[in-house]
Amino acid sequence: MDLFLQVMLLRSIKVCQGRAVIWVSLNDQFFAVHQVAERVEALGQFVMKTRRTLKGHGNKVLCMDWCKDKRRIVSSSQDGKVIVWDSFTTNKEHAVTMPCTWVMACAYAPSGCAIACGGLDNKCSVYPLTFDKNENMAAKKKSVAMHTNYLSACSFTNSDMQILTASGDGTCALWDVESGQLLQSFHGHGADVLCLDLAPSETGNTFVSGGCDKKAMVWDMRSGQCIQSFETHDSDINSVRYYPSGDAFASGSDDATCRLYDLRADREVAIYSKESIIFGASSVDFSLSGRLLFAGYNDYTINVWDVLKGSRVSILFGHENRVSTLRVSPDGTAFCSGSWDHTLRIWA
Repeated sequence: MDLFLQVMLLRSIKVCQGRAVIWVSLNDQFFAVHQVAERVEALGQFVMKTRRTLKGHGNKVLCMDWCKDKRRIVSSSQDGKVIVWDSFTTNKEHAVTMPCTWVMACAYAPSGCAIACGGLDNKCSVYPLTFDKNENMAAKKKSVAMHTNYLSACSFTNSDMQILTASGDGTCALWDVESGQLLQSFHGHGADVLCLDLAPSETGNTFVSGGCDKKAMVWDMRSGQCIQSFETHDSDINSVRYYPSGDAFASGSDDATCRLYDLRADREVAIYSKESIIFGASSVDFSLSGRLLFAGYNDYTINVWDVLKGSRVSILFGHENRVSTLRVSPDGTAFCSGSWDHTLRIWA
């Protein structure tokens, strides 16, 4: 059942005992979505375990991304290193030492033939990957983007030729990888931009960003204009992720909540929280079906939420420090988390 078919005409929203209560009007009668959701079969016993642990960073893991081959992972760390891993064998395939510590952003190119990364150097650098593991990758580095403050996030568009960046200078930007030319800039946030996510469409021309101004903003990449803005969090937005259909997105914040925004209804439609959760959410991502929302928290745990029912279905333990990054694999069979405990874990 599509959650968003149930919320086309929203009237009001409130939260009761950690469950989002969304009121909809159908034939002039009001129903709470959780009442509709009660007709949906509950999820069975939910079991996920750590299947692999990737060790090799010497400091906090800050970011990671999957390759589209569903096997390789790139991660970046406060130790100044960017590592490409084989998630099946846990072997390191490539390693790059950056000219700065706090490499806060990394991304795999759609082709799997390059990675991008950056951080306190204010740049986004692209490294081509080859089969020769002994090749000096630093010699082939291409500096693509230059901000006036730290690079907080980066993501290739639907090709290797363009890349989106977000920065502590309060802006996002679209760059041409080959020439390094600035193609479009996005101004509107009132403080550091911490995260971004590209709409999941082959012709996707929108992306969402979140920042220290507590705002989540949706942008038109062609015009550079903000087309929707949401400001319901009470603190910094650390992570944003589109729902698989592209009709909504989730956010995770230092206010200890995750929230769901429906782009067609142009408003917040769910809050995922519990009174016992008092630490911020650092990273969020959806399962491939969109039924589950995975969220990493600063209390070292990963919470799994039922998107439709608004309830928590599992808590995953294993990391020994803050969970800083989390991404579901392209085929949806596993997800990877990175932590300040210097490790990454593959869960399935």
